[in-house]
Amino acid sequence: MIEGLVSIITPCYNGARYLADTIESVLGQTYARWEMVIVDDGSTDDTPGIAEAYAARDRRVQLIRQQNAGTARARNVGMKRAEGQYIALLDADDLWEPDFLEKQLDFMAQTGAVCVCSAYRHIDENGREIQHPTVPPQRITPRDMRVMNRIGCLTGLYDTQKHGKVFLHEELRSIRDDYAYWYDIVCLEGEARGNPEILARYRVQTASTTGNKLKLVSKQYHFYRQYLKQNVPTACVNTVRWGLSGLRKFS
Repeated sequence: MIEGLVSIITPCYNGARYLADTIESVLGQTYARWEMVIVDDGSTDDTPGIAEAYAARDRRVQLIRQQNAGTARARNVGMKRAEGQYIALLDADDLWEPDFLEKQLDFMAQTGAVCVCSAYRHIDENGREIQHPTVPPQRITPRDMRVMNRIGCLTGLYDTQKHGKVFLHEELRSIRDDYAYWYDIVCLEGEARGNPEILARYRVQTASTTGNKLKLVSKQYHFYRQYLKQNVPTACVNTVRWGLSGLRKFS
């Protein structure tokens, strides 16, 4: 582990359209002690070529290639390569504001938390802001996380120094694997801290699973039942809460 280094794990499958913008948002960070581990998950487009071009320009950018196995496996492969004290998960179509790392590390130091997240905007496929920004609670507990994921994956930052690396559950087959990851981390310490400042932009793609909430209802319910081991009434109530929260974002 290299103290002070942030390891940014970016899984990517056919992400050529947005990958360069995502990498540029990392290159533009005011905090320069980072490494970006891009894991190409068997892409059939120019994703590897784009990543290789950036890796040739900046040694902090790395590319790993694997056969298609899903985001959980890709993230774990990147996690095993990571050398940083801090771990961040940034998907290949999302963006950070230039001061994301600097402000989140300062926020972590101020709060003494091992895990922090921030508010973020929602943008469409063309980069236009849509919906309302998502603002996390100031304090996030395991109880909060059992209702819904309060940590926007693109804004989470985890300090591995105390508890070590946490890996994703590949048996979830890339469905809610990020939810399980952040839930596990919050349970380790008993809380995470939410920064109300908007420091990132989450891209909503209409053709993606995330872009169609109706497709996710069943998967969300089964996550509550199978991973969090909630009884049927509790899982139903939490699925409804999650759905209403999504509707408020779109309204």
